[in-house]
Parts: sequence; structure tokens; C-alpha cells
Amino acid sequence: MTKLKITAAQMVANARARIKEIETNDLIKMIEDPEVVIVDIRDIRERQRGHIPGSAHAPRGMIEFWVDPDSPYHKEIFSQDKTFVFHCASGWRSAITVATLQDMGFEAAHLREGFSTWTDHSGPVEVPKPRD
Repeated sequence: MTKLKITAAQMVANARARIKEIETNDLIKMIEDPEVVIVDIRDIRERQRGHIPGSAHAPRGMIEFWVDPDSPYHKEIFSQDKTFVFHCASGWRSAITVATLQDMGFEAAHLREGFSTWTDHSGPVEVPKPRD
């Protein structure tokens, strides 16, 4: 196998060194704030097991295109003048995502520990009803 120039763990560490990270308890306190948009970038299958109530879903593979107002895939939610907090399961994907968005000029933060600790901190969870 070819040796990588940088590992995924190094990419996450580099991203975390230059982005804003939010602790789980702090995001729980922000959940009702209408000026905060929580964005879940997990796969739809992960989200179906439970998600933060009111969170928007933006698949990791599309986020740069959804944020870019010049993209044909742009989503209006990202044109709002609000505080955006992205999350994934463990904080790795969201760290890299937020670093990439910062490089594009889009300011955001991420949930440091991801959704994996959300319920441990008594964060509310919504589980979608199964489809018929």
C-alpha cells in the first residue's frame, strides 16, 4: 500500500486547530436559539436512528455545493445570516467540513464530540417515524 502524505486523523487534528469547536452541553443550551442552525451531516441511515430536533440535514458529500450560492445545488438555508453549527457522529467529518467551509469563506462551528455523546449529556433526540 502506498504511504499517505497525511492521515485522516492528521486532517482532523489540522482542522480542529483552526476552527471553532462547541461542547455538547453548550450546544444543548443553544438548541432553542432561532439564530442558530444545527446541521447534521451524517448519512441518512445514521440520522434515522435519531437526530437533534430541528436540525437541518445536509449530506457530507453535498455540503460545499449546497453552501455555495453560485452552485446549481445551492440551498437557501445557507444564505441566512445565522450561526451554523455542523455535526456528525464523532466530530471527525464535521471538523473537516467546517475547515473546508472556512476555506470557502463560510463561517461555521462544529460539535466537538459529535452526536455520539449527545444523549449522554441529556440532549433531546427526535426519532423519525418508520415509513409504511
